[in-house]
Amino acid sequence: MKIFPAIDIKDKKCVRLIKGDFENKTEYKASPIDQAAKYKDHGFKNLHIIDLDGALTGKTINLDIIKEIVSKYDLKIEIGGGVRNIDSIKQYIDVGVEKVILGSGAIKNKDFLRTACEKFKNQIALGLDEKDGNLCVSGWKENLNIKTINFLKEVNDFGISRIIFTDINRDGMKTSPNYKETVKIAEISNCPVVISGGVSSLNDIKKAKDLDNKKIEGIIVGKAIYDGDIKLEELAKEID
Repeated sequence: MKIFPAIDIKDKKCVRLIKGDFENKTEYKASPIDQAAKYKDHGFKNLHIIDLDGALTGKTINLDIIKEIVSKYDLKIEIGGGVRNIDSIKQYIDVGVEKVILGSGAIKNKDFLRTACEKFKNQIALGLDEKDGNLCVSGWKENLNIKTINFLKEVNDFGISRIIFTDINRDGMKTSPNYKETVKIAEISNCPVVISGGVSSLNDIKKAKDLDNKKIEGIIVGKAIYDGDIKLEELAKEID
């Protein structure tokens, strides 16, 4: 089970949102680069980064920060946030990230998703953000009224290398992830699945490890780290 500590970047700062709401954010003192250093020092190998400025603008606003993190700390990074064209993917791949996460742009344009997977083999992850069983896009403001499972079936053979499944109702709420729905996604998916949204304690990590599904590759931990509910020293002991 891979553990992905999270960094969300807004205005060059580490922030966390509640249910993806930009009006309901908490800023933290550590810079994204300092936070990445802290994760590296504790022995973490993987890192989940979302460029919230990119999500708002559709541009690779914080590419310089990502480049510095990659070059300094040798972490396997997955990065997302407003990646809507092949050039943006290439920019991230060129600075050395492991995987680029596609979301709204790829869900609304399946041809873009297919082309990206063909062009960047084993380097494209897909973020599936769900609310009450339906896919949401555009910063979770737009409910597509499409069942997440049905959409996954449509794109399952495109060559996606990782699914990041988030239950929006739980994101930033520290109410434990939606394991049941994640397992459903993993049972259908042709690629590994990462759990996202709602991690509140080490027990959530242990429960994820106990899930009887080999497709579940890892879990993302965000707000619980920043708020001190999970100590990095303890979380690091769960690294496989």
